[in-house]
Amino acid sequence: MKIIGINGGPRKKWNTATLLEKALDGAASKGAQTEIVHLYDLDFKGCISCFACRIRGGKSYGKCAVKDDLAPVFKRIEEAGAVVLGSPIYLGTATGEMRSFLERWIFQYLTYTDPPQSLFPGKLRTAFIYTMNMTEEGLKKVGMLETYENHYALNQMYIARIFGHSTYQLCMDTLQFEDYSKVVADRWDPAAKAKSREKLFPVDCDKAFQLGVDLVKG
Repeated sequence: MKIIGINGGPRKKWNTATLLEKALDGAASKGAQTEIVHLYDLDFKGCISCFACRIRGGKSYGKCAVKDDLAPVFKRIEEAGAVVLGSPIYLGTATGEMRSFLERWIFQYLTYTDPPQSLFPGKLRTAFIYTMNMTEEGLKKVGMLETYENHYALNQMYIARIFGHSTYQLCMDTLQFEDYSKVVADRWDPAAKAKSREKLFPVDCDKAFQLGVDLVKG
């Protein structure tokens, strides 16, 4: 089995990328071939509403017609058995790069039939890893917990509808900066953040590893 990791975060060696690598390590431990794609390295945009993927009898029906850096990624995904996505949460949602990727990846396979159907060739096991600076209590305090949960659920619904399977993992209270003394972030207690990372992040890494195992085992 081939499993592809899609990193929607800008950093290649921090929270999201680390958890994706752990998930791929878990998959590799069960014999899977692995690959990671860093979206910030690619040249692409979101859906441009050309609707070439919707033209009846068209040569691009069911396929995104835009020929940019995502085209070969989509091809490799169609040949894979599983995909694990990863994104930090920015302003309550996944990054712009991840959102643009999801538009292009999902829309090409989603039919406008009644009921809607999927044109994806086969089934694909998928998972999404979200990382964020906030805690659950912090989200409750500012009245945003339900908004965040709706975001995860919406992505899960669309991905499962098209590819047949979707799950997700949350990693909260992450360490945003290596050195908090260099940034204006007085809202956070650096010592408390470091202590939380020391306690929680290894657990999140173990969960990500198991997530990769589960994607291979089905």
